[in-house]
Amino acid sequence: MKLLTVAIPSYNSQDYMDHAIESLLGSKEDIEILIIDDGSKDNTGKIGDDYAAKYPDTIRCIHQENGGHGAAVNTGIKNATGKYYKVLDSDDWFDPKALKKVINKLKELSKQDLDMMIVNYVYDKPSQNKKRAIRYLNCLPVNRVFHWYDLGHFLPSQNLLMHSVIYRLEVLKQCGLELPHHTFYVDNLFVYEPLPYVKTMYYMNVNLYHYFIGRSDQSVNESVMIGRIDQQIAVNKRMIDAVDILSIKSRKLRNYLIHYLTMITTVTTVLLVKSGTEENLKKRVELWDYLLQRNPEIYRKVRHTFLGNAMRLHGRRGNKFMMFCYRIAQRLFDFN
Repeated sequence: MKLLTVAIPSYNSQDYMDHAIESLLGSKEDIEILIIDDGSKDNTGKIGDDYAAKYPDTIRCIHQENGGHGAAVNTGIKNATGKYYKVLDSDDWFDPKALKKVINKLKELSKQDLDMMIVNYVYDKPSQNKKRAIRYLNCLPVNRVFHWYDLGHFLPSQNLLMHSVIYRLEVLKQCGLELPHHTFYVDNLFVYEPLPYVKTMYYMNVNLYHYFIGRSDQSVNESVMIGRIDQQIAVNKRMIDAVDILSIKSRKLRNYLIHYLTMITTVTTVLLVKSGTEENLKKRVELWDYLLQRNPEIYRKVRHTFLGNAMRLHGRRGNKFMMFCYRIAQRLFDFN
């Protein structure tokens, strides 16, 4: 059995998937690579089959009808045989040296059944020769196994993302994670829903994941996100319903889940207001009403955060202030 399964959801990825796969091959003795061909119309499936034929002890290519990113991640979980599980999008890549360090540490910790490893990720804009690493040095203990009570304060830019987490496969199966099909932005669910099942964590200050920024059709492109706002809302609502935050014993974990939910609801709210349509402004009200109706106490806790207060401002002045905060965040954290 390999130590780490890396699943690569791939849809019409023929032009860039080689980079993702090649970045893993330096550690092929310890990893299993699952290329999930999600009903591609181009040569993605053939490229995956060619790699599987060349590296039969390391790579499998799994073909399925198109179900979207969530369906591909689900397929990866069902077919994984490694002790740990990580997702690598087909237009991104791992730093090979960092990957070796991560694998060596996972080997060292393998007898402890570590539930989650956290690593840094890098916003990478090759077209502008710009990189920005997201680190967790101020909020997580470094180089030791820790628990929820050890958490520090997360900055708004430091939410755990799919790029930064490696789960023990058994944790994902224990929580019954099943991501929705044909839905974007499910990476937030991948991180958020298993967290109550995580007991032990380890943070390595290494820049493992390179998150490519630059394609005009990327799901994180602002205009694309506004066009898919109903999917963002669907993910946001599932997050509201998926975890009974108030039943969780750990105060630090409860606080972090509220922080995470606040950040996602902030993103959804900003996009709805930024679109400027009357329909989307109504959806903004409906979203906050949904949170209030489903869980009044969590609504109050989100509402009383600084971001929650800002997002509940209405009218011309309120919307202007919200957009002002949003533009500052864009400049500080350099996102689309």
